[in-house]
Amino acid sequence: MEALILVVVFGLAWGSFLNVVIYRVPLRMSLLHPPSTCPSCKTRIKPYENIPVLSFMFLRGKCRHCGARIGVTYLIVEILTPALLTVVYIHSGGFGLPFYASALFTSGLIVLAFIDARHQILPDVITYPGIVLGFAYSFFRDDLKIGGALIGAAVGGGFLLLIYGLYWLIRKNEGLGLGDVTMMLTIGSFLGWQKTILTLILASFAGAIVGVILMKAKGKDMKYALPFGSFLAPAAYVALVWGDQIIAAYLARFPR
Repeated sequence: MEALILVVVFGLAWGSFLNVVIYRVPLRMSLLHPPSTCPSCKTRIKPYENIPVLSFMFLRGKCRHCGARIGVTYLIVEILTPALLTVVYIHSGGFGLPFYASALFTSGLIVLAFIDARHQILPDVITYPGIVLGFAYSFFRDDLKIGGALIGAAVGGGFLLLIYGLYWLIRKNEGLGLGDVTMMLTIGSFLGWQKTILTLILASFAGAIVGVILMKAKGKDMKYALPFGSFLAPAAYVALVWGDQIIAAYLARFPR
């Protein structure tokens, strides 16, 4: 129980930091300077105003100085991060390299999902280190060696690169960004080819459903660009935690 409490407390603080990354990386700002300030009035945020979740609730989602609204995204990330890390901790069987590596992977997915949803970009400064993490981790794990990481990256990145090329040849414009390709290189190197395929299936299915809903509700056409990274991220997390069970259940439908 003490370990779970530690994960939750760390996750709350870590989620607050991830909010900084989500806000500042697309703007190419330093993560360290200036200290936390209100985006509207630029007033420095006091430590007691920066307590994860509690400060947002106490301030009712507004800056104490100028009254400007604080995006609910901040609250979502601060709640989501400890929740996802707790599940990763249980799935990993406790503290150890699998937990730390999976926690970093999960953190990257959170950051990429929210940045892509807001800006429709997937920054290389997040995806490239993720690729390095995936390959480096493969040297220390039993379930996926370097060969499996390479195949996973090739399947994930290669499939989206193929889609990118075909769409360009047919429509003469980008159907998806190359950031999606590098994100899939990260996912593939960490999950291996089977869970990478599962990720692509889940993300495509979810994206198709959301796309249809948007077309029906808001009159969007087929050319409306969805941030695919925002679908890849939760799909990859599902594959990370429950991928083995999902794949096993699917294969059990086809007994030899």
